[in-house]
Amino acid sequence: MSRLSLNQITTREWSLAEAVAGCVAAGIPAIGLWRDKVAEIGVAHAARIVREAGLAVSSLCRGGFLTATGPEAARAALADNLAALEEAAELGTDTLVLVVGGLPEGSRDLAGARVRVAELLGLLAPHAGDLGVRLAIEPLHPMFCADRAVVSTLGQALDLAEPFPAEQVGVVVDSYHVWWDPQLDAQIERAGRTGRIAAYQVCDWTLPLPADALLGRGHVGDGHIDFAALTTAVGAAGYTGWIEVEIFNERIWHTPGDRTLALLAERHRAHIEPHLTPHLAPAAGPAPADGP
Repeated sequence: MSRLSLNQITTREWSLAEAVAGCVAAGIPAIGLWRDKVAEIGVAHAARIVREAGLAVSSLCRGGFLTATGPEAARAALADNLAALEEAAELGTDTLVLVVGGLPEGSRDLAGARVRVAELLGLLAPHAGDLGVRLAIEPLHPMFCADRAVVSTLGQALDLAEPFPAEQVGVVVDSYHVWWDPQLDAQIERAGRTGRIAAYQVCDWTLPLPADALLGRGHVGDGHIDFAALTTAVGAAGYTGWIEVEIFNERIWHTPGDRTLALLAERHRAHIEPHLTPHLAPAAGPAPADGP
């Protein structure tokens, strides 16, 4: 359990304070925060709640959506991501997850959208380095290419990351999005060799997919992903950080949060923990800034 983290979206119906209290009660030592929940109470207050509970912040979700066209839209995307980096630093996490964005409305220019992602990364990366926060590019399953992420594979994410120092730009290994990739083992090894794995997020691929495919995730062990092989590969690549459970699922969202946390902890012990690299603690992020 020492490396388990609750990604806040898994208990979407809980406030930030409720999610923090739930983690403490369940013995979960870290939480991945979402910007909308943080905004409800303010960054300083959120940082204080987490700090006083003794939890670590494994990541902040999310920045990104870098593909909009036109100077005004590009400026807005840049400003929002600069703000997200500042929030991450104040909350005490060294990881800002990036969902890079899909095709702009009416566009079919996939190559151009990817160029815009690279251009805005170039503007964001130095600021990330100054704050000690890493931009973590998350490749999403190809079914989300049009509307959420024009980066679909770990290899594509690494190609975008590699022009920048590893401490500024890394990648997310999210089981739901990458488990199908025939190049996955080689790309995880590449990510580890270059020091690029910023986060490991887990949930399972369950069938049938719902009408909204975004909500098709299940608890680890309920679906088709080989977590023994995937976790072993991530550990062999040198990753010693948090394992964040991130589930989008209407049924799970409507389950009492304490029951959800008890089940995800049980599944972590059964399906993830036996395959972790032993005797390694997660890397510490920067300490949260003192709030008022």
